[in-house]
Amino acid sequence: MSARRGWLLAAMLALLAGGFCRPAAAQTSELVARLSTERVAITTAFVGESILVFGSTEQPLGPGGDEVVVMARGPSAPFVVRRKVRVIGLWLNGPSARFAAVPSFYAIAGTRPPWQLLPEEARHQRGIGIDSIPLEFTGARAPGFRRALVELKRNSNLWQEDPSPIEIAGSRLFNFRLHLPSTVQPGTYNVEVMLVRARRVVATEQLGFVVERTGSAAEIEKVARGQPVIYALLCILAAAFAGWAGSVVFRRG
Repeated sequence: MSARRGWLLAAMLALLAGGFCRPAAAQTSELVARLSTERVAITTAFVGESILVFGSTEQPLGPGGDEVVVMARGPSAPFVVRRKVRVIGLWLNGPSARFAAVPSFYAIAGTRPPWQLLPEEARHQRGIGIDSIPLEFTGARAPGFRRALVELKRNSNLWQEDPSPIEIAGSRLFNFRLHLPSTVQPGTYNVEVMLVRARRVVATEQLGFVVERTGSAAEIEKVARGQPVIYALLCILAAAFAGWAGSVVFRRG
């Protein structure tokens, strides 16, 4: 048994003991869920992170029984999508659409694809699925701008839909690995775990974690935000030094 599987088994057994070995009178929740960590540190060597979402249910999971859906969202920010146009052989910025609040990260997964578990109306009400993310925008109104935004986010792995099914163990235990790419933004992330029964959400758990820059990465970000001119000059000097050092090395070679 690998160390990862051993840790997962121990965590899930502890959760099972805490959730189901209590007196019946004190047990009121049909769903218990936890995260393997509540803090992700971005350093200069950060290449991404994986967070384990795990939990247990009172009723058996799987086809014919209860199902679980996990939805994660990162902080929202404005986002501009521009269309390139060709003018006299040059590519220039053309029409654009400004989206007011775009999740910097979004992931959705289920024990089965969520669109199979919930009616379309219920999915749109809760924002379950990339097609259900509310995206209001101004500027050019062509639907192609929304498609372009979705494609950009998907290609950068910042928006994930059904990356892998939620795993079930022992009929009542579940786990799912939430993968954060290296380009993930700092901020507070919300994770909602939903228990689905007969095509209805009957219980939810609200979880969360924080992504923050630490060490030299935090200092670099502080300079970039507080003193952009100095930051730009430092970048130029660093690029010039790298070019000079490279020329010296190759000249010697």
